[in-house]
Amino acid sequence: MKWLTIGAFAKACRLSPKALRLYDELDLLRPARVDPDTGYRYYAVEQLERARLVAWLRRLGMPLARIREVCGLPAGRAAQEIRAYWARAEAETAVRRDLAAFLVDHLSGESRRETTTMLELRYAAHSDRGLVRPANQDTVYAGRRLLAVADGCGAGGARASAAAVQALKFLEDAELPAGNVLNLLEDAVRSADEAVRGVAQDSADAGTTLTALLWTGSRLALVHIGDSRAYLLRDGELFRITHDHSVVQSLIDEGRLTPAEADSHPQRMLLARALSGGEPATPDLKLHEARGGDRYLLCSDGLTRVVPDERIRELMGGGREVGDVVRGLVDEANSVGGPDNVSAVVADVTSPTGPPVPVG
Repeated sequence: MKWLTIGAFAKACRLSPKALRLYDELDLLRPARVDPDTGYRYYAVEQLERARLVAWLRRLGMPLARIREVCGLPAGRAAQEIRAYWARAEAETAVRRDLAAFLVDHLSGESRRETTTMLELRYAAHSDRGLVRPANQDTVYAGRRLLAVADGCGAGGARASAAAVQALKFLEDAELPAGNVLNLLEDAVRSADEAVRGVAQDSADAGTTLTALLWTGSRLALVHIGDSRAYLLRDGELFRITHDHSVVQSLIDEGRLTPAEADSHPQRMLLARALSGGEPATPDLKLHEARGGDRYLLCSDGLTRVVPDERIRELMGGGREVGDVVRGLVDEANSVGGPDNVSAVVADVTSPTGPPVPVG
């Protein structure tokens, strides 16, 4: 076996000798051989792959205790853990960015309120059983602050989706703290998870996706878990602002599957993350700066599995009222077979010209 000195090994894996000594003490990266007389450490060439993984994870800022756990997992599970860690890191960064923006405005006297108080949401929501499913397990909600779509699954799916959305409704009247609205939204999702866990105790087969937007007056705070989606139509262009938490999307991300292959994959309905009453799942949390004229869509996969994004863009455009848009989207899904429950919430960021008219 070829041995590498600690210096040569450090150079090859981009870790300092000091770091390698620490990782030895922490049982994270033991040397392959220690000279009994001098105590000098030697490493095997085969250890380079693990050492490089440790170095990369440290560059991500991952704590050493979590790195030890990740390094002990099979490759697929390790990838999931890294994805979950980075989602949390992005959320925490967004929270700090929001707080920094607030402090800059507050200390400089350049209040955002002067330019944002004349904006509001005009919204509509519609949910339909579809043409195949025996019952509707989706739940939608649209209010002056909160927009939400939840797609239930399993025997208790309808109760799970309703419980998840109900747990968020207090946000309609809650005081929104400056600088940490994402923390408030994350706490609300924990409550939603607990509510779904209560449903799952009565029905072992119960879970739900949850995609929601919380209006702050100038921004929309997004929380997302599962494969329901959120879109933004801005200046005629449609942007998907969520990432599916599904098995096939994970395979696409890893380069093992193309989007075209995913459409017919036998596991295309399996979720990688959901509110299910099991281990708490990490949601995606983001902030979006709102502009007058923006149009947002939240929808269950009963729409996106059968209606392509380009057609969704066409149906969302054309200057139609939000109520007409949500009904048009649902009708489109049903016109091509309606194989699943289909739900949509559409909201315009606009100047106030009268009360919004939700559509049931």
